[in-house]
Amino acid sequence: MRWDDLFDDLESQLATERDAEERDERADEERRRIGRLLLRERVEALAIGARGGASVTIELGAERLVMRPTTIGRDWVSGETSVAGARSRGCIVPVAAITGVIIPPGDVVRSLSVLSSAGAPRVSDRIGFAFVLRDLCRRRVTTEVHTVGGVRTGTIDRVGRDHLDLAVHEFGEARRHRNVADILLLPFAAVRRILI
Repeated sequence: MRWDDLFDDLESQLATERDAEERDERADEERRRIGRLLLRERVEALAIGARGGASVTIELGAERLVMRPTTIGRDWVSGETSVAGARSRGCIVPVAAITGVIIPPGDVVRSLSVLSSAGAPRVSDRIGFAFVLRDLCRRRVTTEVHTVGGVRTGTIDRVGRDHLDLAVHEFGEARRHRNVADILLLPFAAVRRILI
């Protein structure tokens, strides 16, 4: 009898240790997974992962921007934002300009979830900020560019590897030679957001 109790006790200890090891392995695996997450993936999980899309509060320095992201690229986020109660406008934010994302405590777990991409990489995951700006340049869209130095309106004339040329003119005016006050070379690092 005593031997049976001893062996039962040893089996129980072994099972407990094995369960503890498996829990530790799962916890380590989860920490590694979280360590590989990108900020853009967490924003996508918050906004696009929610039913019908959700708004996200993004900090850009001292400024807070409430945005409903619709597309997330390699190094940018685009979506709709309302500015001071005005109509909703398209907005592009480089991920490098984001100084914080404010989320309610109850949404932290959702922000850590992995969105299924059906195994195939999406085209938007490979599209960089410069590509998006080149599209705005080709379409000759009048933009409102918010930078660390202030707000400028105009049309993007050219897009380099790390900067853009902005033909500065009034927002409602067409990009004509007589309307252009200056050509402003803006490094991408100075751009906080672009409203279209």
